[in-house]
Amino acid sequence: MSSTFWEQVKANGLKVPDDRPLGDLTSELTAMLGDPDPAVRDGLAYPLLATWIADGVYDDLLQGLGDGMAAGLAVGLGEDGTDSVFRRSFSVLMLAECIERDNAAHLVPAATMVAWGDRIASWFVRERDLRGFVPGRGWAHAAAHGADAIASLAASEAMGRLELTVLLDVLADRLLLPSPHHLVHGETDRLARATMRVLRRDLVGLDVVEPWLARLAKNARAHGLGDTDPFEVTGNVQAFLRSLHLQLALAPHPPATRSDLLLAVLDRLRESNPDYLSPHARP
Repeated sequence: MSSTFWEQVKANGLKVPDDRPLGDLTSELTAMLGDPDPAVRDGLAYPLLATWIADGVYDDLLQGLGDGMAAGLAVGLGEDGTDSVFRRSFSVLMLAECIERDNAAHLVPAATMVAWGDRIASWFVRERDLRGFVPGRGWAHAAAHGADAIASLAASEAMGRLELTVLLDVLADRLLLPSPHHLVHGETDRLARATMRVLRRDLVGLDVVEPWLARLAKNARAHGLGDTDPFEVTGNVQAFLRSLHLQLALAPHPPATRSDLLLAVLDRLRESNPDYLSPHARP
């Protein structure tokens, strides 16, 4: 079907057309998630599918839809700088919508949610293409969309203390992987929001969070005079710690241990910014 058909569906209030099978509509919209044209991918496929999921159109089919989106994470995985990133990135964004729907309506078994979490985590640390905004193509934003999916997982009742701890480790693993793509398109704010969703569950204590922060801070200060850009890791980690500090300080609905968490993050920021924050720093 042409874009004109989908534009008319959108103009009609995003209602599901009743003259075509839902399966056929879904299949075409899923393919459109990988379209390099942002008007098709971001302007049509995403809002239509997201609205239908939130409205309960797929409630009886949610598990199959989520499994299909999870399969999209493997399309072209390992490539960097190609158009295949759009299918992966927007598939994980739609999987996040499926998880949010389940968080509200409790439609899939806990085992399915854990399996989706495994697929998301495996893809997230293996994704190489972390471009944010791509000129002529629009948003790729794999790091941001992956963070959104982890945030949705963190709110799921299927995620207990162990699973939430794993989600924190996945976020750290992603940040600590060297990448030529500096996260400058709001990704660290989305990663911090995912972390906040874990912390708001009040199931993961300081005994877990403090060593996790120490692991990040250890890699947050640039060193070396070699050919490798030290900011391929440190720049992203520094930006994340600052985003996390901001959200802990100002975001509504803080975790119960916000004061202790703030102190822990501040300590790590001081530790990783001695040139500016140590008592001996030049005024």
